[in-house]
Amino acid sequence: MTAPSSLLDLDDVDALLAADVDGTLRFAALGGAQIRATQAAVEEGALARLRGLQPRSVVFVTGTGRAERAVDLVTATVGGRIGVPLVACSVTPPWAGPLDVVVVAGDDAGDPRLVESVDRALRRGAEVVVAAPDEGPLRSAGAGGALTLPPRVAVPDRHALLRYVAVFLAVVSALESERGAAVCPDLNLLADAVDDESLRAHPRNEVFHNPAKALAARMQGRRVVLTGDGPATMQLARHGSELLLQSGAAVAAAADLSGVLSGVPAFAAAGSTGTAVTGYDPLFHDEQLDGPAPGLPLRVFVLATETGRAIAERRVAALPDADVIVAVNEQAATPAAVPLSAAPDTRAEIEQMAILAGRLETSAAYLRLIGGN
Repeated sequence: MTAPSSLLDLDDVDALLAADVDGTLRFAALGGAQIRATQAAVEEGALARLRGLQPRSVVFVTGTGRAERAVDLVTATVGGRIGVPLVACSVTPPWAGPLDVVVVAGDDAGDPRLVESVDRALRRGAEVVVAAPDEGPLRSAGAGGALTLPPRVAVPDRHALLRYVAVFLAVVSALESERGAAVCPDLNLLADAVDDESLRAHPRNEVFHNPAKALAARMQGRRVVLTGDGPATMQLARHGSELLLQSGAAVAAAADLSGVLSGVPAFAAAGSTGTAVTGYDPLFHDEQLDGPAPGLPLRVFVLATETGRAIAERRVAALPDADVIVAVNEQAATPAAVPLSAAPDTRAEIEQMAILAGRLETSAAYLRLIGGN
């Protein structure tokens, strides 16, 4: 019997590029461009009215998709370090008024919830920022009253996480000019870090020097469980699991690290984890002669910050098959190839989150092209 193999080799550059007919690799590499485009809009005065405001709260109203996940990630990283409460809602709450800033974000300009939220917030005198396509009913609802940050780089919603993160950070920085500078990274520098990761993840870089390809190779042929070492990385794990499913790369689950530590050993006890099954081909497998078909092995990926890496490695040491993924390039030949500071501050944490988000998106693209699971 022949062992199952992927449709493409990760280091077959020409075949990968030819198979990428829908541009998924290109979209995955546009995270830095989305952040830089947001910064350009801010420099052009898109959020000038927010300067000097001291709002009671910032209310984030999001549609389903990456905007909702970005709010959770930003709240987890900067929410406890600034002087204004960050509140996530599905619609503009009834208490929102002139003392509040309402940020409405999503990818559907016709979403009735978003349209109603913009209209309600403006009627109540709140300062409104719309981070959505400037068209359709949403444009009409905010005409003349709302600040707008429409997307300038067109990507599918599953690749728009970093744009929303940049928008929310820009709003926080505009409101909290001094304190915001201490907790929010400069968006141009953040875009540079994400672009550096995209360069390392280029198809022409071999697996050994390509962190995105290396991650895809570790996921291939396995059931994937993603988790995080804290609230922010947990949101990133959920984004990763959704991304793998939406892109057709793999079926993956996301769960809190404590739940993974208690649940995964049960799979090992049942014999469903371990190394990849060799000598198995579903085309020739006969359950009456060969017994039940083997299940795909399970591997746990723990997303962690550099400062929390050692603790995360100790916590998962007893798991049969687990990787701790951090933003640094594990295959870097020199420290200069690592684009981030290991300083334990919020700006470094956000930078690491952005790099991991880009790596997950590119890994999902590679996994899809080579056949996934």
